[in-house]
Amino acid sequence: MASVTQFTPDEERSLGEKNTLPRMLSIPFAGLGMGLNGFLLGGFVAWNQSTPWMVAALTAFTASMMFCWTSALHEAAHQTLFKSRGLSIWCGRFLGTMMFTPYTAYREVHIRHHAYLNTPRDWELWPYSDPNASLGFRRAFVWFDLLCGVASGPIIYGRIFFHRDSPIKSAATRREIRNEYIAIAAVWGAIWTYVALTHQWTAHILVVLLPMYVAAFMQTFRKFTEHLGMSSFDPLQGTRTVLPRKWLLRLSSFLNFDIFIHGPHHRHPRLTHTTLEAKLNEYQRENPEVNYPAYERYWKAMFAMFPSMIFNPGCGVNAGNTDHLQATSEAEDFASDVVPSGGKKAVMRSAS
Repeated sequence: MASVTQFTPDEERSLGEKNTLPRMLSIPFAGLGMGLNGFLLGGFVAWNQSTPWMVAALTAFTASMMFCWTSALHEAAHQTLFKSRGLSIWCGRFLGTMMFTPYTAYREVHIRHHAYLNTPRDWELWPYSDPNASLGFRRAFVWFDLLCGVASGPIIYGRIFFHRDSPIKSAATRREIRNEYIAIAAVWGAIWTYVALTHQWTAHILVVLLPMYVAAFMQTFRKFTEHLGMSSFDPLQGTRTVLPRKWLLRLSSFLNFDIFIHGPHHRHPRLTHTTLEAKLNEYQRENPEVNYPAYERYWKAMFAMFPSMIFNPGCGVNAGNTDHLQATSEAEDFASDVVPSGGKKAVMRSAS
């Protein structure tokens, strides 16, 4: 049985009040995009001069919807996707299988990402948060991570299962991850066997694998925008938040479960996505003297991240934090309110 997030009564109530289904439209929309592209490439309609443009447009549309799948998997890992924990878990397993990533491994990594943000124990931000990773290695890996995200993602999340220093000691948890790896191999083995037998590799690459590649690129870039260059161990100070204001960003934020409002999410991992903007407004109202790293334009957050990505891909200690890390017990679940892992708070960055 998969580990279960323990919510307070108020969190349970908030979970039951939200409406998830409209935000899940990315799943059927991606299927629709793949289906229409397969229809065009399958020769069911006459090929003309506009067909390549239609294929390209459908590929871009499918990729943008697959990008939203990563946020749905994220919500499933928190078990805030649906009121039913079991439904969240099985939806997470389906999405993880589609992304070559075991749901349970993703969840275990993500629990530690919240508990130990930007510290060496943050498995999700490896190697950027690892002081043992050299600058040369991080400079090389950041481009592999960005340009080969469809492979780097499963590698990063899989480390917690395969690494000799894995914090996962539970035999049951390791068995779940093993079984999810078996399911991934079985599902994709069946898909690729069918593709090989029917000689449809070209269509499969264009309809399925290319959108997956682009979606992984987008997801990695989002991760960089939120985290690279952030030194603080404090959740509100150690992540970049983007507040959606224009309609396109609002739509993208809606389909991505408001994950762009990242600081409040890191501070309150069990808070439903529908309340994140209100929580940030609350912090800003109660602390008017604090310049939180919050941006109203995504490109501004991106430009704030670029120097780190190019010159010093790092977080926490690798981004200049010298705070003393306090020894804490191993996290096994998401906390209701995450306090900084370090000693004194790092200086906050101003944002506009």
